[in-house]
Amino acid sequence: MTTQLEAPEITVAKAGGAIGAVIGNVELGGDLAPETVAAIRQALLDHKVIFFRDQHHLDDAGQLAFAKLLGTPTLAHPTSKSLDGAANVLPIDSDYSKANSWHTDVTFIDRIPAISLLRAVTLPAYGGNTAWANTVTAYANLPQSLQALVDRLWAVHSNKYDYAGHADEGRIGGVDVKVEEHRKQFESKVFETEHPVVRVHPETGERALVLGHFVRRFVGLSSTETTALFQLLQNRVTNLDNTVRWQWQPGDLAIWDNRATQHYGVADYDDLPRRLHRITLAGGVRSTPRTGDASHFSALDN
Repeated sequence: MTTQLEAPEITVAKAGGAIGAVIGNVELGGDLAPETVAAIRQALLDHKVIFFRDQHHLDDAGQLAFAKLLGTPTLAHPTSKSLDGAANVLPIDSDYSKANSWHTDVTFIDRIPAISLLRAVTLPAYGGNTAWANTVTAYANLPQSLQALVDRLWAVHSNKYDYAGHADEGRIGGVDVKVEEHRKQFESKVFETEHPVVRVHPETGERALVLGHFVRRFVGLSSTETTALFQLLQNRVTNLDNTVRWQWQPGDLAIWDNRATQHYGVADYDDLPRRLHRITLAGGVRSTPRTGDASHFSALDN
């Protein structure tokens, strides 16, 4: 079923029952009318991740110009390199990393980004989809006893391991040099931050679980207790009924609410090239840093 928002040219078609919508009849760029931008932003808040087809005209500059209509861009990443001459654009390149682990972006710093925009640049002939999960419904569907537990729980997040490099350590013939270089860069500055496991969304007021692979431990629990509880909660987030999976096509752009989702890049495309460009927008909530200063990455956008 397709519905329309206040801007009559924008169409919104649900992509899944729990999360995701496809936005139609709009050409993205930095010159969109304010009411169109407002309609897109409302669709994002409603559906957590939104998808646009046929945006072939976009390049890095056009993607950035549109992103600025939605918020304040951060640097590309707290530690990883941006594109040359494009400080806000992070290449997601299969030559260096594969984000094939459930995560919310950059939770290891004290200022979790609000929104990410990911544009297809080079796609494999098969595979390479991305899945998103709704962390709001994951919390809402917990039994009240578990909600009472996690409402008071904090977790320590860290970048002390690179999920992509970790996944590639078993490659036949030894460690891939490019992946190892990426891992070292990813860990070149160590961050540790305490986040509440449940956070209230600053725009919608919804409560969401803040988990994913950057969680190292729960405050006050042993490693054994952390492992058991983390798996119980994380399985609630990534239950297939709570997800949507996007099959990328040339010209696609995906936008997700990083405060209400986790995502996973499916690494089922063998050694084929895959490259997407990501721009991240600043969040407005700060947590408790333990190690590392992320002020260079992002101001707090209130």
